[in-house]
Parts: sequence; structure tokens; C-alpha cells
Amino acid sequence: MSFIQQIQLTPQKNLLTDVENRKIYTLDKCELNVFETYRTSELVQLTFHDLVITSMVRGKKVMHLPTNPSFEYVPGETVLAPAGTKMAIDFPEAEEQNPTQCIALTIDRESVSKTVNYLNHNFPREGTNASWDINFRFTHLKNSSVLADVINKMVNICSEQNLTKDILADLTMKELVVRLVQLQNLYEIHDHIPPTSSAFGFLSQFIKENLHNRIDVDTLSRKVYMSRPNFFRHFKREYGISPTQYIISERLKMAKVLIAGTKMSIQQICIETGFEDTNNFIKLFKKSEGVTPGMYRNKLAS
Repeated sequence: MSFIQQIQLTPQKNLLTDVENRKIYTLDKCELNVFETYRTSELVQLTFHDLVITSMVRGKKVMHLPTNPSFEYVPGETVLAPAGTKMAIDFPEAEEQNPTQCIALTIDRESVSKTVNYLNHNFPREGTNASWDINFRFTHLKNSSVLADVINKMVNICSEQNLTKDILADLTMKELVVRLVQLQNLYEIHDHIPPTSSAFGFLSQFIKENLHNRIDVDTLSRKVYMSRPNFFRHFKREYGISPTQYIISERLKMAKVLIAGTKMSIQQICIETGFEDTNNFIKLFKKSEGVTPGMYRNKLAS
């Protein structure tokens, strides 16, 4: 999980309200909103007229969306919603010394359509029925490092004083759409979408069933009848990460499940999830979760 850089809070004397105080940066094809809340509140209503991409910066919300069960929304996560979605938001912990802060970036649908049409025309996805597009089945996302980086870049462009920022924002919006769709494609294969939708769909299940074994890229490439370089290139284009990075992420997910649900030692979990070296496992786990496996277990127990 990767975080959005913290944005300087509005001085108290400049606040117009203590619930969802709003600072707006308007560009030609997008609008950046920075929201801050300084007291507990419930069912605060919010609607945008364009596609909106939101990311939590600090604090915690509880989101109520028409198509989702209510869920907690915290830093390291992004939520997107189609135009016109009626949101209701709770702020269970907000206070003056612990405000919530969230960014909301609206993008006009024409810009999104142009980007996905360009991708479908020039870089068609592997699979019979697969295509590039924003998928509103997967709207509550954990930030990947590349998604967090491009959102941070977008925030910086929108908030700076620069005569060329509309041009820079337009280019960065295209990258943002690509990174979002790549991340959603990962959620798609996690959700076991049939192989007719994606040439790589069934590989997710194969990887999950063989995490305790050695899995190499050559084996995976043979299963989709591609050369190793071609498979590597197409996989990274579809999902934004390499096959090796995907295998590591699945091993770390399984490790978290075993840490939380069993009394296995960290060394046993390392072996069970296919890591060949305990020190490397601990290093990768800490890079992903911010704490070591032992600290993660202690945190769950406290």
C-alpha cells in the first residue's frame, strides 16, 4: 500500500466550515478538490458531475455508496465513482487535532474515453472479450506505488502556478487512467474472471495453488503459449507490474493470512509461501506493510 503525500492544512482562520472545507483548483479538463474535516459528522452528502477519483491523505472516513456496502476509507486507498454518484460520508474520528483530508479529482468523460479508445486501438488487451476501460466493479482500491506516484504528480501540477499546467495535467491524466485500469485488471484476475475475458485470467489461480512451490516466468509463459519476453512485456502492460512482482505480492498476501490465522512461526510461514530466504521474506514484508511479520502479528494481537 502506498500513500498520497500530505498536503498543508488550511489555517484555522481561513476555514469556511469545519466539515468538508473545500479548496478547489480548476483546470481545462479536470478539477482538483482538497477536502478537510475537523469534527465528527455523519452522512455528509457529496456528488460530482464528472468521473471522480478520490484518495485519502489523512484520517478516516466511512463511505456509503449506492453500489457498495459501507466501508472504512483510510490513507493508502483510492475510491472512484462515476458521474452523479450520491455519496454519504461519516467522519467518526475527525477533530481539530486529528482532521481528515482527502483529495477528489474530477475528469471529464471525453478525456477518459479518448485515452481508453487510444489504448484499445493501439495496444489491444490479450483475450477474446477483453478491452481497456474504467471498471466500476472495482472502485475501492489499495494504492500501488505507481498509482500513488501519478496521483501525487497530478496534485502538484494542479496546485502549482505554472502557465503550462493544463498541458502537463492532460498528459498526466492519461497516465492516471492507464495506471487505474492496470490496477483494476489486477483486481479482475484476483476475482477469477474467466479466461475468455483475459488471456492471463487463469494464471492467478495457478499461482495461488502453487505459492509453496518455485514458480518461474518460463512456466507461466508456456501456459499462455508465449515466448518469455513477449509474456513479460504483455503482462506488465496489462497489470502495471511484472509477473515476478505479482507472484511476490500473492505470497505476501498469503503470508498475512497465515500470520493472522495460524500459530505457525515466521520461518514456517516463509517456507509455506515459497520464499527461499527468511531475511528476504522479512525485508519484502516490511517494504509492503511498513512493519516486520512479527510486528504485524503483535499489532493484530493487541
